[in-house]
Amino acid sequence: MDDEPSRVFRKNESKDGFLSVGAHTSDGDRAVLVHVRSRKDESSEAVDEFVELARSAGALIEVVMVVTRTQFDARTLIGSGKVEEILREVEACKAGLVIVNHDLSPSQERNLEKMLSCRVLDRAGLILDIFAQRARSHEGKLQVELAQLQHLSTRLVRGWTHLERQGGGGIGMRGPGETQLETDRRLVALRIAQLKRRLEKVRSQRQEGRKGRQRADLPTVALVGYTNAGKSTLFNRLTEAGVYVADQLFATLDATLRRVEIPQGGAIVLADTVGFIADLPHELVAAFRSTLEETREASLLLHVIDAQSEGRDERVHEVEHVLEQIAAHEVPRLEVMNKIDLMYRPPGIDYDESGRPRRVWISAAKGLGIDLLFQAISECLAEETLECTLQLEPAEARLRAKLYAEGAIVHESMDDDGRYLLAIRLPLVRWNQLLAHEPILKHVLERG
Repeated sequence: MDDEPSRVFRKNESKDGFLSVGAHTSDGDRAVLVHVRSRKDESSEAVDEFVELARSAGALIEVVMVVTRTQFDARTLIGSGKVEEILREVEACKAGLVIVNHDLSPSQERNLEKMLSCRVLDRAGLILDIFAQRARSHEGKLQVELAQLQHLSTRLVRGWTHLERQGGGGIGMRGPGETQLETDRRLVALRIAQLKRRLEKVRSQRQEGRKGRQRADLPTVALVGYTNAGKSTLFNRLTEAGVYVADQLFATLDATLRRVEIPQGGAIVLADTVGFIADLPHELVAAFRSTLEETREASLLLHVIDAQSEGRDERVHEVEHVLEQIAAHEVPRLEVMNKIDLMYRPPGIDYDESGRPRRVWISAAKGLGIDLLFQAISECLAEETLECTLQLEPAEARLRAKLYAEGAIVHESMDDDGRYLLAIRLPLVRWNQLLAHEPILKHVLERG
């Protein structure tokens, strides 16, 4: 059953705070956008974000339709009545693409394409397309291709997809009695396995880099946040590294590392990572594992927040959700409230009940409050380091090797009974992660 009438905004109209729906590029697909919501009181920022995502992908936006549903239709998601409304708009503006701001099952996507006689893209497919355009490094391109193929593998039901051109063959590649569909699926599976092997090598290289930084006693501070919150602008402000910055979603995909001198606290490694977004496709979370590990293995997270955003609390919640997905939710964090120049609010630091910095108010674009941010980072890192001496028996050489691999041992000596005396210095978050894998270390610490 269809719910309330759809709201329709056509090209160059701007109502109720929605972005103007004017064309963005001259070479994109004419598109009808369908925003599906389940409640009437949803913030208009969700529609604005959807429009910006489509623009970032290069779509020529002709119409934006806002469809409210209390129950989703198993066959089309939105129901046959809404599909007829969309078809009228598609025919009127001669659109070749419909983008639905919701995840579609493979069968729903196929049914909509049949009924609308045009290409249909869901939210996951749209985000994957943007990632494919934005990836610049070799690693980023591998990760995006892996995510795209994993997404495609659930949708391979049609005939000739010509994946043999990507897979390195065609004639001579098909097994006996295989249909074209079976061949395509096999080629996709082979390519996915190949990409995973390559990314595992990249992951190993990243791990070696982290061990080197730990041995050099350099803590890693990672920037996280909702896309377009100003992470890369802040990264440039802190490092002057010239990282690509644009007022668009997912301007930065590849993790970038730079050494930064903190005035009050020595050197750190600053990591700028991919921006998060609501309903980030799980294929991307899985494919970007090596990049996101820079977040999970960090000593401190700077959660950059667009302080003047209407949907600020919802976006903070989405970032927290992704951090939990990648097992980074226990890493200490500092909230960085960015864009205070748009709020006319002075810079400042908020402290919690224990006197620890909890939130810093800054403007990365204007350089306001950067000195306070450095101060807060220094204070957070100073209290998040474990320093102690461990005593290991000769039979516990495996633990000793593990601690060396983590770069945790500052000095080593032996007592008269042949026991190892290890001076340890390690970020507290890394120590807690080690304890999770090596519970015996807790007993070693207690006896030491």
